[in-house]
Amino acid sequence: MRSYGQYCGLAKGLDLIGDRWVLLVVRELLNGPRRYGELLEGLPGIATNLLSERLRSMQESGLVAKTSDDRYALTERGEGLRDVLHAIGRWAYPLMGPIEPDEAFRSQWIVHPISALFPDVDASRPELVIEVRCGDEPMTIESRDGRVSVHEGAAPAPDIVLTGRPDAVIGLVAHRLDAREAKERGVAITGDARLLRRLRPSRLSPATAGSARR
Repeated sequence: MRSYGQYCGLAKGLDLIGDRWVLLVVRELLNGPRRYGELLEGLPGIATNLLSERLRSMQESGLVAKTSDDRYALTERGEGLRDVLHAIGRWAYPLMGPIEPDEAFRSQWIVHPISALFPDVDASRPELVIEVRCGDEPMTIESRDGRVSVHEGAAPAPDIVLTGRPDAVIGLVAHRLDAREAKERGVAITGDARLLRRLRPSRLSPATAGSARR
């Protein structure tokens, strides 16, 4: 492991997580243990030998451990990076403009823009279940007790189902697009789209809002 050689908490932290792909491996493991092939599928663009190397170094650093059924899982120390990744997602939200033709997308990646839009707990949020179909598998956005969370898989009885491009679906949930604009961009809406008006994202900074409308 290469080191910055600095007596600084940030530098020491980056000694462990600063290598390319490390935080994206953590992203893939935040929703639970994954087999090597599942990680490879969730990290388009990574070479197999590089993934093996990163997993080995992350095990040595105490971020990842192997389970009894041969899957990779975050350790308690690795789980401690959850808030770090969500903070990066909030900081990077202004970069989430229209999806480019050469950009890959996986369904579980909506966790980060949603966490940026709906951080913390807000008692004014409605009880609402939204099933999102904008990738390889359905995801469920759930607003319960003032907290918004995202889960893998379909919802048993969703209030709304959104199907379409991820940028347009996220744009609708973020109130950057109204239902008419979202439909014009190919989003199919099942259920009463007016319910989305009650699920208001946190106020965006001027820079965030301006970039998000690109």
